Amino acid sequence: MPSSPSPPTIIPPTDPSNPLPRILLGGLCQRRVCLLPTWRGWILILLVVSLLLTVASRRLCAFLTVNKPVPGGVLVIEGWVPPYVARLAIEEFHRHSYAGVYVTGQPMTEGDAYFPEYDNMANLTAAKVVKMGLPSGSVHAVPAPAVGRDRTYTMAVALKQRLEADRVSTAQLNVFSLGPHARRSRLLYEHAFGPHSRIGMVGVTASDFDPDRWWTTSYGFRMVVDEFIAYLYARFLFYPGG
Repeated sequence: MPSSPSPPTIIPPTDPSNPLPRILLGGLCQRRVCLLPTWRGWILILLVVSLLLTVASRRLCAFLTVNKPVPGGVLVIEGWVPPYVARLAIEEFHRHSYAGVYVTGQPMTEGDAYFPEYDNMANLTAAKVVKMGLPSGSVHAVPAPAVGRDRTYTMAVALKQRLEADRVSTAQLNVFSLGPHARRSRLLYEHAFGPHSRIGMVGVTASDFDPDRWWTTSYGFRMVVDEFIAYLYARFLFYPGG
């Protein structure tokens, strides 16, 4: 009759014959076996990570370029945007009923050669959109003070104060911004106006680079990467009044 196998010998952690003790530093640490990839495993990991980064990068600009307007309310133009964004905002104003057009902006370090009388982007862009076809009585410049950080939030707060002073409803706003800046703008406007306001966003596609291949131009790369980092800051590190 075959004998039953003997049970395995368990070496206690303090056994001096064990060359690799499991318990170290007086019980503060313990030794465990871990698995590490082979060179084939590392190659597979790199391929998978590269594939995920490629897919994510192609969608990054689209993620940042929010285009979700709300009907009616106040139409807002961020004063720093290029003229083709302002032209689309004018077309939107003529298509729908708005309480008015409010242009935000900050002081300019240098004046405009064609409009030397304006020293703030809000006043300058408001003058431009009037020349482009908007009735002057419907356009309101909202200059904000110069700040070193959180400029978009500062301009949104200045706009809220102006609308409240003008007794204009802040229930709904449509903000026109440029491409990858749109998602961050919407987030900061939501912080500034609070939960009782609906913030619509029209992120106009940038004409200076292909949004599906933004990394192929220096301007597209800088803008998308900068805006993505700024959005992460606004989402996770920004606190109103902080």
